[in-house]
This record gives sequence, structure tokens and C-alpha cells, in this order.
Amino acid sequence: MTKDGNDSERVWDLAEKIGFCMLVTKSGDDIRARPMSAYVERLENSFYFLTDVDSHKDDEIARQPDVCLAFADSKGQKYVSVTGKAEVSSDRERIRDLWATPAKAWWDNAEDPSIRVLKVTPSYAEFWDSPGTIVSYIKMAAAAMSSAKPDMGDNAKVRM
Repeated sequence: MTKDGNDSERVWDLAEKIGFCMLVTKSGDDIRARPMSAYVERLENSFYFLTDVDSHKDDEIARQPDVCLAFADSKGQKYVSVTGKAEVSSDRERIRDLWATPAKAWWDNAEDPSIRVLKVTPSYAEFWDSPGTIVSYIKMAAAAMSSAKPDMGDNAKVRM
């Protein structure tokens, strides 16, 4: 548990700050990961993504809705792994709500019929939040010269 004891809020804060994640799905016996821009909606206990009907995520999720979202800020040494259930819809109102600049790289406008909303409802998460690369290296070097284990920051498993 973290020092402040509010681990689920820490998950939401880190995911929102990092913003991009690898969405991991299962396709038959294979596991696939691809980068996605996440829309964090903590009041709804959900992560949303805009996706394209031709990307095959719909089919993968229909067959196996269990997914993982892996957020990583390697420079800041902050990581979040979220496990949950995914569902896909063509909710036009939600698509318009989520429409932002990154989406314009893939579609002309929010009315494009190929846009889908991917919603992930988390069941649990784990995060690692260290003080940063330089501080971590210093702590590891100091620990190597002593018998103490380094304090590498906060890590917690969280029921969502």
C-alpha cells in the first residue's frame, strides 16, 4: 500500500497523466498489444478509446473481452497495469464526447461511420511509482554498497 493509502486514486491519476497505453487483447492463442490514447473517466470507473471497425479489435474483444491496459512513463519511472473487461459500441454521442485532436489523425470527423468506442471497465490494477530514473540509480548504487534494499517508490495492487 502507498503512504497516502488512496491506491485507486493513484491508479487513476497515473493513468490520466501518462495518457497513452498498450491495449493488450487475445486473438486465438496469440496475445496482441497496440498503442492507444486513453480517455480516463474515473467517475464512470471506465477507460475509453476511439478505434476503427477495420482494426479487428471488435472481433478479438467479442471473443475474449478480458484485456490489459499497460501505461508506461519510462522517464518518470511510473507504470500502471489495468486488467478489465472490454466492450465495443458505435455510440455516436460518446464518440462526439471523446472527439479530440489525436482522433483527427485517423478520421476526418466524429461522424465517420467506421469509428467505434472501446470501453474498458477495470477489475484490478497495479502501479509502480518511483522517484525517477536518476534518483532510482542513486538509491540502487547506495543499496549495492550496503546491505539495505533500496526504497524504489510505491507499488500496490488495487481492486477497482
